[in-house]
Amino acid sequence: MDRTIAVFGASRTLPGDPHFVEAVRCGELLAEAGFAVATGGYGGTMEAVSQGARHRGGHVVGVTAPTVFPDRTGANEYVDDEAQASSLIERIGLLVDGTDGAIALWGSLGTATELLVAWNAAFVAPFSNNVSKPVVAVGEPWQMLVPLLEATLAIDPGSITVVDTVDDAARHMATVLR
Repeated sequence: MDRTIAVFGASRTLPGDPHFVEAVRCGELLAEAGFAVATGGYGGTMEAVSQGARHRGGHVVGVTAPTVFPDRTGANEYVDDEAQASSLIERIGLLVDGTDGAIALWGSLGTATELLVAWNAAFVAPFSNNVSKPVVAVGEPWQMLVPLLEATLAIDPGSITVVDTVDDAARHMATVLR
């Protein structure tokens, strides 16, 4: 099976919004590069990435959390395989541990949490002689937040890559994982 990239992003982004369009393109580019995608499985950016990947023949995994989000009625229509988690922590763990790399698009607190978990996993992997999985953060607000955290928390640069566009993110993943 193809390598899988987790993509994190806002759940409330609507079709037509520039962030939604960017997320569709992200899914397309990853599928064209031969990657499967995994998202939180619901709407917004998650649906946009799923839509883009599906339209380019990619495999789509949605990791949902029905007990956490009882008002959401299952995975979006583009998901091929749904995995259900019982908590947010389990959901993020499945997305980070069950994939080969992660991309964070524009988002809010949930996206920041997912990015920080993926970043921390990449940061600590060498401590146990494991290879770090690539983590890419695209655009704002990550262009401000990542350097601030690296400087403030004395984190060595290198365990996360910040890029301007989803094209750059997909190209980075294709380079480091092929």
